[in-house]
Amino acid sequence: MSDYKLSASLEGHDDDVRGICFVDPQTILSASRDFSVRVWTKSKDDSHFEATITSTGGAFVNTVAFIPPSPEYPDGLIAAGGKDAIIEVKGLKASADVHAERLLIGHAHTICALDVSPDGKWLVSGSWDGTARIWSVGKWECVAELTEHEGSAWDVLAYDAEIVITACADKKIRIFSVSGKLQHTIEGGTDVVRALCKLPIGHSSGADFASAGNDGVIRLWTLRGRKPVAELYGHENFVYSIAASLDGEIVSTSEDRTARIWRDLQCVQTITHPAISVWTVAVCQENGDIVTGSSDNIIRVFSKDSTRQANLEAIQAFDASVKGSAIPQQQVGEINKEKLIARSDLPQRSGKHDGQIVMAREDDGSVTAHSWSVSGQGWVEVGTVVDATTSGKKVGYNGREYDYVFDVDIEDGKPPLKLPYNVTQNPYDAATRFINDNELPIGYLDQVVNFINTNTRGASIGETNTTPSGADPWGQESRYRPGNVEQATQAAPSISQVPPSKPSLPQQEFLSITNANLKIVVKKLEEFNQGFIPTRKDIALDSQQIDTLKQLTVQLEKSPSKLPAQQDELAAQSMAILLRIISSWPPPSRLPALDLLRVFVAASEIASGYGTSTSPYSGLDTMVDIFSTSGLGTDKNLPNHIMLAVRALANMFTQPSGRSSAEEQFDKIQQFLHPLLHDKTNRNLGVALSTVYVNYAVLFTNPNHLSHPQQPPHRQQQALTLLNNLSTLLQVWRTTDSEITYRSLVAIGTLLTLGDNVLKEAAKSDLDVFSSITSAASSSAEPRIKRITREIEEQLS
Repeated sequence: MSDYKLSASLEGHDDDVRGICFVDPQTILSASRDFSVRVWTKSKDDSHFEATITSTGGAFVNTVAFIPPSPEYPDGLIAAGGKDAIIEVKGLKASADVHAERLLIGHAHTICALDVSPDGKWLVSGSWDGTARIWSVGKWECVAELTEHEGSAWDVLAYDAEIVITACADKKIRIFSVSGKLQHTIEGGTDVVRALCKLPIGHSSGADFASAGNDGVIRLWTLRGRKPVAELYGHENFVYSIAASLDGEIVSTSEDRTARIWRDLQCVQTITHPAISVWTVAVCQENGDIVTGSSDNIIRVFSKDSTRQANLEAIQAFDASVKGSAIPQQQVGEINKEKLIARSDLPQRSGKHDGQIVMAREDDGSVTAHSWSVSGQGWVEVGTVVDATTSGKKVGYNGREYDYVFDVDIEDGKPPLKLPYNVTQNPYDAATRFINDNELPIGYLDQVVNFINTNTRGASIGETNTTPSGADPWGQESRYRPGNVEQATQAAPSISQVPPSKPSLPQQEFLSITNANLKIVVKKLEEFNQGFIPTRKDIALDSQQIDTLKQLTVQLEKSPSKLPAQQDELAAQSMAILLRIISSWPPPSRLPALDLLRVFVAASEIASGYGTSTSPYSGLDTMVDIFSTSGLGTDKNLPNHIMLAVRALANMFTQPSGRSSAEEQFDKIQQFLHPLLHDKTNRNLGVALSTVYVNYAVLFTNPNHLSHPQQPPHRQQQALTLLNNLSTLLQVWRTTDSEITYRSLVAIGTLLTLGDNVLKEAAKSDLDVFSSITSAASSSAEPRIKRITREIEEQLS
């Protein structure tokens, strides 16, 4: 049989393509880390694919599936899910500005897999929250929750109308009835199981489905068996995705840069990609073409049919890109050039199996990699081995050498865990392996990735996209991420970009965290509101109220730091609407209102001083009362609500009325914040907390900002309370996040400039406070942290 050859390259995504599927031979769906879902349609002359963005938001999209046409939805539907933990369902022909048909809310963490039953009547989703959920199509209800997993449900397979199969990070495969009853559990391999696919009836192996995962092995199973029918070896790294064609071929994609085609239990073709990871693959069941999505942002279609293959020039260009790709040496291990075969001697040798990689020495001393092609009976050059540029010598760990071996302090009182990392690795996969090896919750994934990216900046060959950690991306809402901390940090140069020659203390300016795409915020509010109209008119907003919020966002974009006085009426009306949403809508749907509110309070006297003696609404609930009584700031099942509530409190300090509120409500605010100090799961919450404390320190050390500048007797006790809370925050984050550490130290140092001897003596005599300051400096190599610690020590000397 003929080999697959390139048919088309689909370029347009700005980040990794993580999800892919065929609608039909002319239509492909894709999901990407660039926050978009796209529909690719073949041009009328079949010469290329044209893309339409059907959805875009503020979080990675990991997976996409097609719900086939029905009388109610004659074009069919697109279902997509990702880091925001929401499944968005839209019409196939819908553009990005069209509202979703449905937003399916229920998962508590990233959605990583979707599949649709063969009859199109239900959808199944898998998530990092350790559950899979079955959703009815049309009614859009969760009809079953599969909770038996002991780790992330990495993949789901709607096997037939009655059976669902899941692949899990706990190394198990589970078979459920569509009602949710667990029927059978299989030990899926030696490592995380990441991928599943159904095999055609009567497959030559006798198996019903296949699985693959982090151990690089593809296993074939029967529905009732407990041992694999067969195991397929060949991949040299994680296998991310597998698919099968109607004629029984299996296609797999991997971190080893390849897609491999398996027939009769043998690898018959290896397609090397010029990318670090080949994340996903799908097979068109009508014509047998395959499509892959990779870390180089490109979608590629391959075909056996010569009439659908690209022209010779395009195929040669693809081959040249593979040949010219750089392979970091860490990916192939130690190489003794003296023992390598000469390139000129390769033609006299045969490979052992398709895709076998050998290294050869070129005449100029360089090393090239070559892959054996069974069909071509020859070696194909697939790249040049290069040295990675890193910050130092190799570090040994468990018998291997790495660019970095980090100490990660996960739990107080216990030794740090070792995190080995090479700059050629994908940070997400290094973090996943670290989490699995140490049996940690998958919720730590983003924190570990952020830690890797932060500590290897400038040395990364592969993916360098930094992701906000914790639960900041909308873990329980629509595809939108509240303004991220990295952007907020850049917007506050006074806290992180002080020239080394200039003293950092005391901090003089209040900080805020206000980055947001307000148009998307209001769009999500509209979508949720639209869903309430049929069944909950009592809480739905009318069109005039929606227009008021739209006007507010326009004004906030024009005047992000201060709304003009002529907008006071708009501000008052908007505040009333937002409070109505926050107090009456179902908790998961309140998040966009909270996000708009935290931006609003930074620009509005009316919003920031709500309920205080300086507010026109004096006597009403204060801001912290609103957060506490509504549960938005205290329900641990709503981590994003808590984080945004704390951001709103930090942003209040930018307005005089907000500072008065913070001063008057000091005790109440501290009671609200104190239980949050030990939360090690949400880095963005930690940054928000440290920002509140920086702002309190600035407030207390600048009499011009105080309503009572004569230092009331209890001010000293308030400063001591802040000092102790900051000490706790340092102990929690000092080894895992430098920004929280730095902000906490700035707050401590600024408080000490009050010149209060009692405060200084407390800092020196309190073992927890003093040790947290000194250990923060000793655990960080960052110059700014060393510098700020020296300034604090000078104050205490």
